[in-house]
Amino acid sequence: MRNIVVIEAPSNLGLRPPAPGTVPGCHKLAGALREQRIVQRLRALDGGVVVPPRYDRGDWQVGDGVFNAAAIAAYTPRLADRIEHHVRAGDFPLVLGGDCSIQLGASLALRRLGRYGLAVLDASADFRHPGNSDRIGAAGGEEVALGTGRGQDDLTDLEGLKPYLRDEDIRYLGLRDEFTEDNAELAELRIPRATISELRALGPAETVSAVVRSLEITALDGFWVHLDADVLDPEVMPAVDSPDPGGLLPAELAVLLAGLLRSPRCTGMNVTIYDPDLDPDGRAGALLTDLIVAAFEAGRTGTAGPDFAED
Repeated sequence: MRNIVVIEAPSNLGLRPPAPGTVPGCHKLAGALREQRIVQRLRALDGGVVVPPRYDRGDWQVGDGVFNAAAIAAYTPRLADRIEHHVRAGDFPLVLGGDCSIQLGASLALRRLGRYGLAVLDASADFRHPGNSDRIGAAGGEEVALGTGRGQDDLTDLEGLKPYLRDEDIRYLGLRDEFTEDNAELAELRIPRATISELRALGPAETVSAVVRSLEITALDGFWVHLDADVLDPEVMPAVDSPDPGGLLPAELAVLLAGLLRSPRCTGMNVTIYDPDLDPDGRAGALLTDLIVAAFEAGRTGTAGPDFAED
C-alpha cells in the first residue's frame, strides 16, 4: 500500500483580492485541515511545506496578463520538484493548497514523468484563456487552460514542456449546469465532462466508474485528482471565493472521491479554495476533512464509499 504524503502548498497567488488591501485566505487551508487532524486520521507522512512567494500584484492592470505570473512561474517548479520526488518514490502525494493555480505544480511534475490524466472536481472549468476571454488575470481560474498550453509562455511552457496536459486526458465532474459557455467550449474540444444534472441523471457511482475506466488506459501512466471545494453546494461549503448555488451534496462528492481514489492508477490529489477566513465556526473545514478521510478509507478497504447524509 502506498504511503500518503501530505504536502502543504499554501499559495494564494492565483486569486483576486477579496477586498482592497486584503489577500485571499485560502492559504490557510492546510493549517485548518491540520487542525482537524487530517494527517493523523489518514495515517499519512508529513511532506512539509513548499513556501510560496509573497502575494503582491504591484501595479497590475487588466490587460497585463496573469497577475503574480513571475511568482507563480518561480513557485510551480519548486512544488513540482516535491511532488515528483514522492511520485517517483511510489508515494501518494496529497497536496493541500492554496488556490487552484497549485495544480500547475502537479501538472508540471507529471509531465516530467510521462503522460497523465486529470480528473477535475470543480464548479467551474477554470478554462479561461486569451481565446475566450478579455479578463485574463487570475491563474486560479485559468489553471486547466494554462496546463493545456493556452496562455502566456512564462506559465504554459515551463522547462519547455508545453503542454503539461492533453485536452483528451482531462475529465470534469460536477460542473454547474448554468456555466453554458464553459460547457459549450469543452464539448467543442471534446473534453469529457459531467455537469451536476448529467451526473445525477446517471448516478454518481456510475459516473465515476465510467470516468475511471476512461483514465485507466495504457496510453496514460496514471491520473491526478484536482478537488476544488466549491464543487460542493454553498449550503454546506460557503467558505469559498465563488459560492455558486446548485453544487454537489456531500454524499455525492463522497462517492466520486472514493471511486477515484480507489483506482491504483490514481497518482495523487490537490485540495484547493476552501477559505478558513469565511468559516468562523470551522464547520465547512470539518466537513471537507471528513469527506477526504472517508474517501481514502473507502479506497483502502475497497468498500462502496463513505455514507454521508443527504441533508
